[in-house]
Amino acid sequence: MRWLAVLVVGTLSWQSAAAASSEQIASSPTLSRIASTGEINIGHRISEVPFSYEVDGQTTGYAIDLCLQVIEGLQEALDLTDIRVNYVPVTPANRFIFIRNGEVDIECGVTTNTPERRRQAAFSYPNFLTATRYVSLAEQQMDSVQDLAGRSVVSTTGTINIGQLNELNRTEGLNISVMLSRNHEEAFAMVASGQASAFVMDEILLAGLVSSATDPDAFHISQAALSSAEPYGLMMPPDDPVFVALVNQQLSKFYHSEGIQALYDKWFLQPVPPDNRVLNLPLTPELAAIFANPDQYLEQ
Repeated sequence: MRWLAVLVVGTLSWQSAAAASSEQIASSPTLSRIASTGEINIGHRISEVPFSYEVDGQTTGYAIDLCLQVIEGLQEALDLTDIRVNYVPVTPANRFIFIRNGEVDIECGVTTNTPERRRQAAFSYPNFLTATRYVSLAEQQMDSVQDLAGRSVVSTTGTINIGQLNELNRTEGLNISVMLSRNHEEAFAMVASGQASAFVMDEILLAGLVSSATDPDAFHISQAALSSAEPYGLMMPPDDPVFVALVNQQLSKFYHSEGIQALYDKWFLQPVPPDNRVLNLPLTPELAAIFANPDQYLEQ
């Protein structure tokens, strides 16, 4: 389980008292700011169904709901009557910048936790696992890695998927023409229009795009994976371990409640707005094990 991060839990644990001490608050720039302003800035995506997206101008999704659970716990820990949530849209290209410069306190999106990224930001316990695959037009009958050979393949700038695609291209000698898109919607549209033969991305995001398409049956997600399963986590400032510990405390409490199963079912087994389509992705044993013992998942 090479991808699992060492998570800082500090002196806080989910079994401890809910209230954060004045010393803990003072030692955390993020908690100090939240306590003094009564506000928190969460980064979100515009169209990452079902994790973080907008419907009729309202921010919603699985990762958003998880963050709201965390914020409810922070409100109690900081002894605040209310915490105002400011929603800040972020992209794959600017999300790390916004975290580092303080524009975002916590990113509630679809950021994969990798060793390289842990040098730029801190991550919460995992909340989802996904591998890299590709989507193509079903009529092309593409399914294997070798089916990408000699074709134009697109991925989104600022993602780890580009690096995975380039590495595969180099090691396998596939002679792929790698194309870059500004966002996932643009890349998916390039496949739909025939500008690109395939779009390489996290399989769950591809599933969301396909489910939202006018004709989902026109697309096929490859069985072949370009990576092993890797975790999504909530992303936070790299230099605030007390804040990270408190966020993980709240997540652990929620993971050990019945609420996590209900929340997972809501977004992966029930109709998802705005089109009310069902992704039909049951909870995997691997993810269930993370929810049961999130603090046991350390890098090996």
